[in-house]
Amino acid sequence: MMTAMEGMMEISMVDDIIRRLLEGKGGKQVQLSEIEIPHYLFLGDYVDRGKQSLETICLLLAYKIRYPSKIFLLRGNHEDAKINRIYGFYDECKRRFNVRLWKIFTDCFNCLPVAALIDDKILCMHGGLSPDLENLEQIREIQRPTEIPDNGLLCDLLWSDPDQKSEGWSDSDRGISCTFGADVVAEFLDKNDLDLICRGHQILKPAPSSSGIPLKKVPKMGKS
Repeated sequence: MMTAMEGMMEISMVDDIIRRLLEGKGGKQVQLSEIEIPHYLFLGDYVDRGKQSLETICLLLAYKIRYPSKIFLLRGNHEDAKINRIYGFYDECKRRFNVRLWKIFTDCFNCLPVAALIDDKILCMHGGLSPDLENLEQIREIQRPTEIPDNGLLCDLLWSDPDQKSEGWSDSDRGISCTFGADVVAEFLDKNDLDLICRGHQILKPAPSSSGIPLKKVPKMGKS
């Protein structure tokens, strides 16, 4: 799919799209070559996070087209029609363009990968682990395009959270998916010969401090 898209668009056209998107956001265009830029992995939730969701996702997709071997986009729980229909992206598309555009993005989001593996040692996703997940082959077998179900492996990969105060699996306060303790992480890493799990889905909240600098981090998800 990516190769076909590259063949349809000249590089200069993609560069022009990127330039206009950056100018529209008040940014400065910087000319980069495929060799100069490092690899970037984004963990999802590109929409419903402000008034310029369209510019954000269009810029990321343009970068993916321009640098297909350098830019990687994972799916977040807001890349789901059931969610962004409520939290702003649908309204933004309808207000600024039309509902058809939102449906096109929905089709795009249904094709996004949900996990990535770095150097065979770091597992990345938007949400977290699942009680249904035993090995990485289960993730590779997920068929796309697909909608996000209300439960099960795919749902958990986009919705679950670590909980440093508990062990094992627990119900999530979000009302969907689950939480998992450090013991679950350690067991999964050991069983699959991994070193670390990298994920998003939670905001880092400032810890009580006079300076306001220290951050309260989500539980460490690696081998001790």
